[in-house]
Amino acid sequence: MINHLKVVVVLPAYNAAKTLKTTFDEIPHDLVDEIILCDDHSTDDTVEIAKNLGIRHILFHETNKGYGGNQKTLYQKAIELESDIVIMLHPDYQYTPKLIPVLAQMIASGLYPAVLASRILGMGALKGGMPRYKYVANRFLTLIQNLLLFQKLSEYHSGYRAFSIDLLKSINIEANSDDFLFDNQMIAQIFYEGYEIGEVTCPTKYFENASSINFRRSVRYGIGVILTSLSYRLNKWGLLKSAIFRSKA
Repeated sequence: MINHLKVVVVLPAYNAAKTLKTTFDEIPHDLVDEIILCDDHSTDDTVEIAKNLGIRHILFHETNKGYGGNQKTLYQKAIELESDIVIMLHPDYQYTPKLIPVLAQMIASGLYPAVLASRILGMGALKGGMPRYKYVANRFLTLIQNLLLFQKLSEYHSGYRAFSIDLLKSINIEANSDDFLFDNQMIAQIFYEGYEIGEVTCPTKYFENASSINFRRSVRYGIGVILTSLSYRLNKWGLLKSAIFRSKA
């Protein structure tokens, strides 16, 4: 715990057998109260390794539901466990678990209800081997989103993030995409509800076993990001009523 608040780490796993143990070993277990792993119908030994590591809460999808679908399952379980702070960490070891105390403290202190670990602050992305075309696309999309959302984030595309449980309960994540666009829609929802988002600089690693999406899916994701931002602005102006920006029933 931190400040008497229950800290839960959620791991959206898909074919993470080669990196799960390395990720798990670096988690600060003296601070983290629970770890939840959801395996999105992997074809490797991810679940078996998770069991051997002693992870108490292991969920499994009988069919592949996608990255966003995986997170929906994880966040629902985190709510059921009466978490106070939820940290989403990829088990592919692209992001270091050593930042968990920093992310948790920023939530626990009441400074921010959501915190992103940014690969762009401090040039961590390029140092870590992010392909240059992805870096350029990241900067372009972030510029567009900051203009449309009236915000100033350094990036909208980090997969390492922390939330207060009250925030998670207040946004309609079930209306979001089951694919990679989920993360971006979630940020738009957070801003739409009037919350602030903090950022910390984060080193990152790009290597063979780190998860990534191919060029075609990257293009589709980029189009989805721009449409999400346009939808946000139109909803703010009262010209559109999108499902993702409706209050939870």
